[in-house]
Amino acid sequence: MPRIPYLPQDIDEPRELVDDIRSRRRGKLLHLDRMLLHSPAFASGWNSLLRQVRGKLSLSPRLQEMAICAIAVLNGADYEFYHHAPEFLKAGGSEAELDALKKFTGDENELKVFTRGERAVLRLVAEMTLNVQVEDASFAAVKNELPDLQQLNELIGVIASYNMVSRYLVALQIEPEKD
Repeated sequence: MPRIPYLPQDIDEPRELVDDIRSRRRGKLLHLDRMLLHSPAFASGWNSLLRQVRGKLSLSPRLQEMAICAIAVLNGADYEFYHHAPEFLKAGGSEAELDALKKFTGDENELKVFTRGERAVLRLVAEMTLNVQVEDASFAAVKNELPDLQQLNELIGVIASYNMVSRYLVALQIEPEKD
């Protein structure tokens, strides 16, 4: 059970914000949205940020979803993993890679199924998630794999953003939707 009750699925105020969230979500509100709407200002900022992160970046969707799934596992955010595992598969991830991510503890050596470059990204994910501080060697390895500074910046932003998401989900005990 969530620590704060979800607002009702049929909430319609504030109208413009709720309509905007529904349009991003293909007509429905997720548990996360119904929690965020307890604070319309917070929900509005969240919706704006995540709309950009989810749909406007030049970063590879596969790398983005791989990072999000790893963050979800490291932070125990089942909701986040539930929603992003299918997106990782759609972006070209394999079931074997997804199985490896489910067991990720922060050691990129656990992830032999991934390329050297992907393991470097996962090391960055682990350091940013578990330690906050990033080792120079870890940063250099990712920069070598992503020399495009826009994509490197976006990767760091995705990791930071989804750490925010997972911490919110876990603190409030938001549950995955049951289809």
